[in-house]
Amino acid sequence: QVQLVESGGGLVQAGGSLRLSCAASGSIFSINAMGWYRQAPGKQRELVARISSGGRTNYADSVKGRFTISRDNAKNTVYLQMTSLKPEDTAVYYCGAARYYSTSPSDYWGQGTQVTVSS
Repeated sequence: QVQLVESGGGLVQAGGSLRLSCAASGSIFSINAMGWYRQAPGKQRELVARISSGGRTNYADSVKGRFTISRDNAKNTVYLQMTSLKPEDTAVYYCGAARYYSTSPSDYWGQGTQVTVSS
């Protein structure tokens, strides 16, 4: 099993920045990709950004150029640096981790952290 604990959410004005952190513990050796997902009220959970164990990244079109995902393997932590935040970025942000050879985008989930962007 893998445990994921997010931190760093909060309230910020439009145009501001936040950095989210996700610390992983447990069977870390089994994890390949880690990512950030978000879910706004009344909407489905969607991928924000994802990073593989080798450092390959992919982003949702809506956040390209504004968000940066990074990973510190020594600390078992993944970060999401969010800049130029918009009200439409408001959502609960979840950290996810996928095992090697998994067919799911994520096998483990954190509890989520609220990000609210005011206009």
